[in-house]
Amino acid sequence: MPVLNIAMVGSDDLARSIAKPTDQRDVHTYVNKDMVNGEAQILSLIRPAKYPERLRPLLNALSAARAGLVEITAIDATLGEALVAFASANIKQGIAVIRPPQGEWVDEDMVKTLFKQAGLTDWTFEKDDGTELRTALYAIMNSMAEELQMIEQQPLVVPIDQHFNVKGIGLVAIGYVQSGSVSVHDEITMLPSGGTGSVKSLQVMDDDVPMAGAGDRVGIALRNAKEESLSGTCLIVLPELEDKRKDIHRPLALESHSLSQISLNISPFQKRKLTVGDVLHASIDLQFVVGRVETIDGGVGTVRWETPLLQRIENPPSVLIAQLDSKPRIMGDANLAKLE
Repeated sequence: MPVLNIAMVGSDDLARSIAKPTDQRDVHTYVNKDMVNGEAQILSLIRPAKYPERLRPLLNALSAARAGLVEITAIDATLGEALVAFASANIKQGIAVIRPPQGEWVDEDMVKTLFKQAGLTDWTFEKDDGTELRTALYAIMNSMAEELQMIEQQPLVVPIDQHFNVKGIGLVAIGYVQSGSVSVHDEITMLPSGGTGSVKSLQVMDDDVPMAGAGDRVGIALRNAKEESLSGTCLIVLPELEDKRKDIHRPLALESHSLSQISLNISPFQKRKLTVGDVLHASIDLQFVVGRVETIDGGVGTVRWETPLLQRIENPPSVLIAQLDSKPRIMGDANLAKLE
């Protein structure tokens, strides 16, 4: 069941013209499901409703997304910051919709220049029409089919953003499968706590399923797991496995950083530079981790994290670096190497 998660900066009205609303928390989600040759294909819009007032919902949406959608009502600082965010998150494909309020006008040529300056050269500009926008988003999904399949072959990583006890079922954890796949009866490990458990059942789109793959928003019913292991930051992975007889070696998918070397790619719209003592925020796999710069030399430095930062060992995604008192708040993206 192919799924394309799309981070959206725009209005509820535009989102509803494309897909049906499903979850209306800090991050609103909208889903459209079409059957193609007997197989369901799903578009999932992830819209940070409290952006631009709050930055973290946007960063969480970008963490889960593979494509983007931006509604342009004016050329302003919010648009500039959103373009920086999409570019820094390496969202290479997306759609822009110019949609000024009635009686107002937006210079399309100027907007296209901003997209080009931000590095979003492969994004397209589409009409304000829900049906045409769905078609364009499905075209992006089809163009990314091979990439999405490859992500599902990578080690399992599921950041958990909700958990609760359900009568008759037990402890349930909910999150986006960022990479890999999880199946019923799998043994799992919860990081950074190190807690363990097994998968009792899985739900995707309110349906019981035997397996959930990359892109799915999944509910995982857990057996023999402690609720405190899910508190705070929690990412579910498969446990380390070592079987010399069968020549099987499976390390944990994530490594924990307390001190990282950071190579920062500053956004073209960002004039501020990092200095020693600066406090910054890193967003990766739905984590939002605070750190302090200990050393800096050009674009390379070291950062000590207040709480452990978990990074995939294999094919780590872009790490978005933000400073909440800078304009734009997004500094750019970074490569991290573990020092401690």
